[in-house]
Amino acid sequence: MLDVISLGRRPGSMRTVSRVVPSPSRIGLDLVAIEQGTDVELDLRLEAVSEGVLVTGTVRAETVGECSRCLEPFTGSVDLYLTELFAYPNSVTEQTTEEDEVYRMVDDEIDLEPVIVDAVGLELPLRPLCSDDCAGLCPECGIRLAIAESGHGHEIIDPRWAGLAAAIGAGSEEPSSAPDSKNNEEK
Repeated sequence: MLDVISLGRRPGSMRTVSRVVPSPSRIGLDLVAIEQGTDVELDLRLEAVSEGVLVTGTVRAETVGECSRCLEPFTGSVDLYLTELFAYPNSVTEQTTEEDEVYRMVDDEIDLEPVIVDAVGLELPLRPLCSDDCAGLCPECGIRLAIAESGHGHEIIDPRWAGLAAAIGAGSEEPSSAPDSKNNEEK
C-alpha cells in the first residue's frame, strides 16, 4: 500500500517512490514465479491527475522456475513497466466504469499488489525455458538431452510389427545365420 495523501488532488503534483519490498506472496505462473519474500524493486512516479493518481514506473524482481522442456530448475528476472490509473472515490471514472475495469484508491492509499500480480502474469512465459536452445528430455528414457552422449537414440519397433520381428529375430543381439550363407557353403 502506498499513501498518496501528501500528493493531494491538485492535477500535476507529482512524487517519486523508490523502494525495495518483499513479495507478500508467490506471484506468477505454475512453472515460473517471483517467490514469496523475494525482494521487489519499485521505481515509480505518482502523479495526481483530474480523475485519480497515475502510477508509472518500473518493477523488477528475481524469478525461479522449472524448464518446460527438461524440467531443470532455473533462475531469471522480470522487468515490468507499469502505467496504471487509480481512480479517486466519487470521480467520474469511478462512477462510469465497472469495478474490475479500473483500480481504485481507498482511504488515500493505493494497493499495487494486484497491479503487479496482473502485470507479472502477462509478462512471464507460459512455457519457460532454461535456455533458448534447450533440447529437453529423451522421449524414450527421460535423460536430459543436454547431458546425453552425442547421437543418443533408441531403436524402437512399432508394437504392431513386434511379433513379426521376434519371429525373424530382428533386434536380437546374437547374429543369425542368413540363408544366403548356407547356400554359398553348399556350392
